[in-house]
Amino acid sequence: MSSIDWIVLILTLLSIVAYGIYKSKNVKTIDGYILSDRSLPWYTVGLSVMATQASAITFLSAPGLAYTSGMSFVQFYFGLPLAMIVLCVTFIPIFHKLKVYTAYEFLEKRFDVNTRVLTASLFLIQRGISTGITIFAPAIILSSVLHVDLTLTTLGIGSLVVIYTVYGGTKAVSYTQLLQMGIIFAGLLLAGILVVHLLPTNIGFRDALHIAGKSGKTNAIDFKLDLNNQYTVWTGLIGGFFLQLSYFGTDQSQVGRYLTGASIKESRMGLLMNGLLKVPMQFCILLIGILVFAYYQYHTPPLFFNEAEVNKLERSEHREAYQGIMQKHEQLSQEKTLVIQNLTNALDQHEEAKVDGFRNQLQDYNNQEKVLREDLVKLMKKNDVEADTNDNNYIFLRFVIDVFPKGLIGLLIAIIFLASMGATASAINSLSSTTVIDIYKRFVKKGADDAHYLLASRISTLCWGIFTVIIALYANKLGNLLEAVNILGSLFYGTILGIFLVAFYAKSISGRAVFIAALITEVIIISLWKMDIMAFLWLNPIGAALVILFGFLIQALLPRRAV
Repeated sequence: MSSIDWIVLILTLLSIVAYGIYKSKNVKTIDGYILSDRSLPWYTVGLSVMATQASAITFLSAPGLAYTSGMSFVQFYFGLPLAMIVLCVTFIPIFHKLKVYTAYEFLEKRFDVNTRVLTASLFLIQRGISTGITIFAPAIILSSVLHVDLTLTTLGIGSLVVIYTVYGGTKAVSYTQLLQMGIIFAGLLLAGILVVHLLPTNIGFRDALHIAGKSGKTNAIDFKLDLNNQYTVWTGLIGGFFLQLSYFGTDQSQVGRYLTGASIKESRMGLLMNGLLKVPMQFCILLIGILVFAYYQYHTPPLFFNEAEVNKLERSEHREAYQGIMQKHEQLSQEKTLVIQNLTNALDQHEEAKVDGFRNQLQDYNNQEKVLREDLVKLMKKNDVEADTNDNNYIFLRFVIDVFPKGLIGLLIAIIFLASMGATASAINSLSSTTVIDIYKRFVKKGADDAHYLLASRISTLCWGIFTVIIALYANKLGNLLEAVNILGSLFYGTILGIFLVAFYAKSISGRAVFIAALITEVIIISLWKMDIMAFLWLNPIGAALVILFGFLIQALLPRRAV
């Protein structure tokens, strides 16, 4: 990067850290540290909720997904607005009425301490691991740009987040997220405008979408009922609904965000804001990936976007074979560009017969390019059996570095950092809150004063920060990071949601019954995932349904005295 980019990046990151420390300088109590004194307005709540979900993985992986697979991932979020409505009606009033610090306190009041600890433990396991992944995602950036060891960049990013999170707790997290989301929205708008501007002068936004559509990239909607297809309307509405309901309703990283609302009304408005904006926001991020695809139809794209792996191949004994593949790729790209230009002219002239012919030619060229890429991947594996052959997370990053002007590169990289910092800070804060409130205060040190629990929370935040950084160091073999996080969540969220649904709606089921039901369900869910017999989103409704079903069955079998 240029010196201007470095200045933009460093000033942006330091400003966020300083702002978080400044806004939280008056945090003196455990209530202020964990829930910001329950005083935040709805717009801060809403943006904090969005920032917690929109990690760097979103901005790294989503454009790459759109580039390779099209717009279908947007369907993943179709169930989110419905989930927000259910939360506003059911979860928020109960949590506010009970004045709980964490969602899991409610479970002890409804069931027993065993169910509370089990649910909190499931949360700690999946959130601790997934947070490590969100730290690793932006570490790829510095490692790629600076050619610095990935371990050092991971440690640096994790340390940056931990500084203001340990100091200011939830208050620091919420106020920094408010500023972060403003910068992120502005940066994404600039990125979208610039990608269109970089297209050939005779190609506009509409033409770019046409070209992407003819290549099968604008497939945003799929109504087929296919259990093996991860992204359809039905997996989004049903599986996505249960995943989002569990994530926002039972995951402390999100519950802790809207419990900071000054009232039930403020919390509700914050969640509804998220429900209204999240799908359009995700659509726009995917659209940027589509526009990047369109750009590369008129320019020779990298055959493989992870430059580090390509450089290893160039320096190896397989260099000549690599150069041969790249020469074929360059020639193929030039020929494909001519077909694209002819297709564009045919579209402008509404010559449908020619459009179909050129579209078939384009598909043929895309298939040839796919074969060349497969040959390159095989060569990489031949050179290094441990080579990282999944470059999806590098697509948007490589485009930004290669094409964007000075200054804006630094801003776009800063955006990815900010997204990671927001999501990571929320997660570490929630891990600490759950540890201190649900375990330490409940079992280790009962009845201590406020100052003691405030210190315990800061120490716990530091420890969880260290843990998640350690996880991040082992996250480089997980493929597409966006899918990895959602798969991990789907292994646990259905079971957790089932416990809460029983708590809210099945008053006849006791704590002992739901505890056993949850254990059995979790074993089944992990087994179904290992057998790979369905798309991972379906694990969420199945998990919730099994907890409820087993809960009723076990309750019926329990002796009367156990009720």
